[in-house]
Amino acid sequence: MRKLIVTLFLILYPSTSIAHMAHYNKYNKLEMEIFRNGELIGYNYYFFNRKGDQTLVTNQIKFSVKLLGAVIFQVESYGEEKYHKDQLISYNSKTLQNNKEKFVNLLFNNNTNKFEIKGSSFNGETSIDSIIGNWWNHKILQADSQISPISGSIKKQVVTFIGKKKIDLYGKIYQVDHFTLKSKDMSIPKDKRLDFNIWYNQKNSTILKVSYSRMGDWEYRLKKVE
Repeated sequence: MRKLIVTLFLILYPSTSIAHMAHYNKYNKLEMEIFRNGELIGYNYYFFNRKGDQTLVTNQIKFSVKLLGAVIFQVESYGEEKYHKDQLISYNSKTLQNNKEKFVNLLFNNNTNKFEIKGSSFNGETSIDSIIGNWWNHKILQADSQISPISGSIKKQVVTFIGKKKIDLYGKIYQVDHFTLKSKDMSIPKDKRLDFNIWYNQKNSTILKVSYSRMGDWEYRLKKVE
């Protein structure tokens, strides 16, 4: 049975380095709300702009965690992913996390067929099969490694198909595919590991919900699609 599940997963979600930008041609904006312990604390928006074969995906994220009325953790970030057809050619982001600046500058090197990264946590090259870890792109469920959109660090990952589920989101019932996404290297400190539950709507190629536990229970919920 396990072999059958794995085989079906590979058929439905083949591993490939392309970004499937055509799946998002009808979208101009995805709005996700961020919750911690059931309380709305911020947002994560994605904007899609197209010109010929070029697509620009802009990512805006902002949230703050308060304790007894005082802000104890906050993040504000802006990033841009640029694609030529399905190939990511650059990514740039700036993030302010608790008044600490973080950044990523990534370029696709056509000669080496690799990504060159200069980030606040990593400088070097990586395979073009690595994906920027943003929730708009369902290719994150196919990749073997992801690049932090905030710092540029690279983590190997293992994605497991759990099964088909029905979830209630903003009063609407969706039939979705449930996955877990975890770090391959379990020697990484627990607070640095990837450990997500992801609910994917195959019908319209969107990730509807992401949850994880770290200093509380967090959820990213897709509220609106334009």
